[in-house]
Amino acid sequence: MKRALICGVSGQDGTYLAKLLLDKGYEVFGTSRDAQITSFSNLAALGIRERVSTVSMAPNDFRSVITVLNKVQPAEIYNLAGQTSVGLSFEQPVEAMESIGAATLNMLEAIRFLGGGVRFYNAGSSECFGDVKGTPASEETPFHPRSPYAVAKCAAHWQVANYREAYGLFACTGILFNHESPLRPERFVTQKIVRVAKRIAAGSKEKLELGNTDVVRDWGWAPEYVEAMWLMLQQDRPDDYVVATGQSVSLRDFIVMAFERFGLDWKAHVAVNKALFRPLDILESRADPGKSARVLGWSARTHVKDVIAQLG
Repeated sequence: MKRALICGVSGQDGTYLAKLLLDKGYEVFGTSRDAQITSFSNLAALGIRERVSTVSMAPNDFRSVITVLNKVQPAEIYNLAGQTSVGLSFEQPVEAMESIGAATLNMLEAIRFLGGGVRFYNAGSSECFGDVKGTPASEETPFHPRSPYAVAKCAAHWQVANYREAYGLFACTGILFNHESPLRPERFVTQKIVRVAKRIAAGSKEKLELGNTDVVRDWGWAPEYVEAMWLMLQQDRPDDYVVATGQSVSLRDFIVMAFERFGLDWKAHVAVNKALFRPLDILESRADPGKSARVLGWSARTHVKDVIAQLG
């Protein structure tokens, strides 16, 4: 039985990945900063809480990382922990760099110290590309991060590449574009839109306030994206991959589709609040996931209209 360690198992991706690995016969361990008090409600929601062994680990503490790796002895490690909010990273930039950049470095160094026989997946982000100005981003597209979160993700990406090349570690980064599910909290804009529209359709008189609705994004379905994570660690050679649907729409179009699903005219219920604009934002995000299709045999099956339908 293969043993996997998922760092950040309580989040959306960690939960769906845990289920996928359990279904494939893995023994799954998951980390949280304090496993004794974390509720792991997402694992419970999928009915797998009792099947995942949980351990406490602080990814930005090297001693904590190496202790857990030495104890669990995983064959595969999935690094999904760290700050997940672009907006929050402007308010907490140091925490973004520590929880993403320093934490990834700690894990890579711990793997090297223990002999390097572990396969490592790192959660990258499309935010690293910045504004591609209509050109679909591939693995060869230069990075131009526009937030503290993206800067931290870029640092982690290059740390993975460096340890792969310098020490021969089997280490990969999945450059994932936006991906959603019902496990997302409402602070994520897609969940906010769908949940507010649903409440308004049920009689709520609230108004949905949003920031820049002109931004363009590629939205996919999280349970499919974790399949790509797993596939990366099953290859003969480690590499980095863009994971996306290849189809982008504006946030305004997303709003229109979400409200139409509940028989509502979005213009009557949505207001743009400039106070919600970020100091810097990516206006247009587009992806070229061709390498994932060619090498991994992975392609997105769920696109934006179906994502909205499954969220609502």
